[in-house]
Amino acid sequence: MKKVLVSVLLILALLMAVSCKTSPATDETFGKIYDKYIDRLILDGAAEYTVKGGDSLSKISQTFYNDQFYYPVIMLASRNVVLDPDKIQPGMVLIIPDLQKNLQDTRAKAAIKGVITDCIPIEKERRGDSSAGRMRDLARSL
Repeated sequence: MKKVLVSVLLILALLMAVSCKTSPATDETFGKIYDKYIDRLILDGAAEYTVKGGDSLSKISQTFYNDQFYYPVIMLASRNVVLDPDKIQPGMVLIIPDLQKNLQDTRAKAAIKGVITDCIPIEKERRGDSSAGRMRDLARSL
């Protein structure tokens, strides 16, 4: 009986280890992405937006930038408030950078392209190939 119990526990431990290895992106993953680009984003002239019930970062991005796949830019600017696009809550105050000002600056534009590109695998994992493809198209257009 002890051997069976030990075997079951080992199998469970192995399954947990494998599931952790293949788990979705974590806050730490997003944090590493943001650390690569934050110093190049222009925040002068940025707006603030308070998250309301029913909001998502893609909806907010669509409202401010007319494209839902610019949401990593808002995440980058708001890195101290929200790391994960699926974890925003009402009352959070987000920073909305001036997109045109950033796209006119070579370093800032490269940072935007980089943060979007780095988020493509996460988008694919969470929302599928279609969303990831649209995000990839946006990054390539920059």
